[in-house]
Amino acid sequence: MQILRYTAFSDDPAGGNPAGVVLDATGADDARMLRVAADVGYSETAFLVPRGGGRFEVRYFSPLAEVPFCGHATIASAVAYAERHGPGPLRLDTRAGRVDVTTSVAPDGTTSATLVSVPPRTAPIAPADLAALLAALRWSPDDLDPALPPRVAFAGAWHPILAAATRDRLADLAYEMDALAPLMRRRDWTTVDLVWRESGHVFHARNPFPPGGVVEDPATGAAAAALGGYLRELALVTPPATVTVHQGQDLGRPSLLTVGIRPGPQTGIEVTGTAVALVP
Repeated sequence: MQILRYTAFSDDPAGGNPAGVVLDATGADDARMLRVAADVGYSETAFLVPRGGGRFEVRYFSPLAEVPFCGHATIASAVAYAERHGPGPLRLDTRAGRVDVTTSVAPDGTTSATLVSVPPRTAPIAPADLAALLAALRWSPDDLDPALPPRVAFAGAWHPILAAATRDRLADLAYEMDALAPLMRRRDWTTVDLVWRESGHVFHARNPFPPGGVVEDPATGAAAAALGGYLRELALVTPPATVTVHQGQDLGRPSLLTVGIRPGPQTGIEVTGTAVALVP
């Protein structure tokens, strides 16, 4: 099993979110994939099983558990494949559903990938869950932007979305991991998507990920897709629209995610980013 290491949503090895990539995991069982993900130590490792014709079955594992879908590991895997076999379309069969990905190479040689998520959806957060979430984050209701109501959003994995009223509130993140992790496991939330709206189409994000054994993700493609669905469903943007998400600055790993929001409630959300190989 060849294990590759890429960072996604950056063209600089010092930025983005690192992911493990196994382009051929044929024959690997769950225990082995989890063991490899734990050894790699990144927030997720993607395991691809080729099915022919650019189609793959894909599994995603954090160091502690399997997750149904992971955006940054998808972008990393697509770029890794394109660098070895050329750019073009890929079909990924994930636990969350079918995800189509296209790759391209810019004139400067940078390879990027665009994924199209499964159909997104949102749901209210139960008052008790919201209170527990705010308490674990050490936030108060006054810290929230009233124009962006709390929701749980899905585009392959479930993410609570909380919008901070100020950039300073987003920057000051010191949550209680022992309180947040069990709440997220009970509700099957993958990361918490904390955002601040700089302008109508520019957001900053942070994503705690304690169920995966990771304090915070520096770039979260699945959460960015969920955010796109949230913005469309709540009519906070007018499709077709493009939203830019800046993430990772507070961790010293700047990341850039481009979110394409198409018309139609059942259409998938596009998430685009670059990726670059890391030296082991």
